[in-house]
Amino acid sequence: MDVLVIGGGGREHAICWKLRQSGRIKKLYCAPGNGGISEIAECVDIATTDIEKVVAFAREIPIDFVVVAPDDPLALGMVDALDAAGVRTFGPRKNAAKLESSKVFAKEIMKKYGIPTADYKVFTEADEARAYIRKYGAPLVVKADGLALGKGVVVALDIETAIEAVDMMMLDRKFGDSGNRVIIEECMTGREVTVLVFTDGKTVYPMPSAQDHKRVFTGNLGPNTGGMGAFAPSPYYTDEIAELCMKTIILPTIEAMNSEGCPFKGVLYFGLMLTPRGPRVIEYNARFGDPEAQPILSLLETDLLDIFEAVVDERLQELDIKWGDGHACCVVMASGGYPGDYEKGHNITGLDKIPKDVTVFHAGTARDKNSGFITNGGRVLGVTATGGSLESASARAYECVASIRFIKANYRTDIGVLAKNS
Repeated sequence: MDVLVIGGGGREHAICWKLRQSGRIKKLYCAPGNGGISEIAECVDIATTDIEKVVAFAREIPIDFVVVAPDDPLALGMVDALDAAGVRTFGPRKNAAKLESSKVFAKEIMKKYGIPTADYKVFTEADEARAYIRKYGAPLVVKADGLALGKGVVVALDIETAIEAVDMMMLDRKFGDSGNRVIIEECMTGREVTVLVFTDGKTVYPMPSAQDHKRVFTGNLGPNTGGMGAFAPSPYYTDEIAELCMKTIILPTIEAMNSEGCPFKGVLYFGLMLTPRGPRVIEYNARFGDPEAQPILSLLETDLLDIFEAVVDERLQELDIKWGDGHACCVVMASGGYPGDYEKGHNITGLDKIPKDVTVFHAGTARDKNSGFITNGGRVLGVTATGGSLESASARAYECVASIRFIKANYRTDIGVLAKNS
């Protein structure tokens, strides 16, 4: 079988790495891919959002199965286009991916179907949003409605920061049309946990829970990023909480999407806050998280292609998905300056020193014919290790991080450590 994965980050490297373990794949392609992915798949120079070229390529090869991994092509309807062209494709259709591409839509779904989330109000005018902030005070959370590379959320601890966030999104247009509407919501407190599920719209298979670390610097300091590391499973997502979330959040969301005529088939990501009043939804994503996919897929024992096909064919109930009993930890090494301006083109050394039991997923790399791997993005590498405990997995990952060098490399030193004190 010839398979094409859409995307070029650490998440896509993890997906390609796991798919490569399937004995049923003859040729694996990735568009556009990256330096690390090029070692296990043929990279194709097509942008993730170029639906027309992706469809043409899939027909030309021909491709037997496509995996659409990033948010942008899902929101644009790439799955719909490939389905229409007769290409079997994993991922939600455009109307279901709206759970991520429009935070307003997601909030309206949760409100209509009684799914617990933060109280909120939607604004289309900056003046009205500012007046609301001044009236109700802080802390507040300000969110751009649309996609913003994981950076369209500001947790404002004071009124001035909240107003600056509104101006940045609605007036300065930092995220383009994604800032046409903003959501201002209460600031929930508690432990954050990520839960991803495979679903074919009928059956739901939860994956091991995970915890992401969004802030760029150690100790949860600095601006939000796409994610500076993650570990799985979360010690706070107990069996009792998991049962409660399945009953009050996960299954009601799947049922709500069916009732709305936009059934969700693919990977659905639940960003949860374990508040004193119970679990509540922070956000949905319509795909694997990044970097959560890296540790989670490191624990998967079942053939990922089997799962993807079962979702597409709506026979997920036939599978018995197996996970390892251990823990996994992913430490992101980023370019200095990220999530702001950063340099590219720096040589990466030390990758040849990494032992086989640790996997380095490439997020922002390219291959130089003379110097090997070079930096080519904000998040560069995701050093991922497994172990019998979270502490051993984290320690193993950091041992390998210490072996890797590139100019102005930045990484947090507390991934996996925060489980004890945050």
